[in-house]
Amino acid sequence: MAGVDAMTDHVSVRDLSVAAVIGVHPWERETEQTLIVSVDLAADVRKAAASDDLADALDYSAVAETITAVLREGKFRLIETAAERVAERLLADYGLTWLRLELRKPIADAAYTAAVTIERRLEIHDHEGSLV
Repeated sequence: MAGVDAMTDHVSVRDLSVAAVIGVHPWERETEQTLIVSVDLAADVRKAAASDDLADALDYSAVAETITAVLREGKFRLIETAAERVAERLLADYGLTWLRLELRKPIADAAYTAAVTIERRLEIHDHEGSLV
């Protein structure tokens, strides 16, 4: 997988449907539309697998709740902005080093789905501010 070490484990949330205000048109600002999110999160699952304890795992239910909260509270105009804000929040809240997120917005009256896919890596800087 590009951008990720071959030995990286992933926890995924697929096809999460969230009703949220999204869009640039005036009518879109007054109604909720369905957004569909899929995200792959780099996470070492060995400790959780060994202990069989949720406390040692990346809680995908909590991840889904975070995604839902960001999208519902944001009332974004663009799906690009929505995807970026979700990614920022997940990286910050869950101690992740990498994620790939796809956000889809079905366009019912036009019979297609708009989508954006982003891949983000936590940027770690040394004491001099250089990217590590």
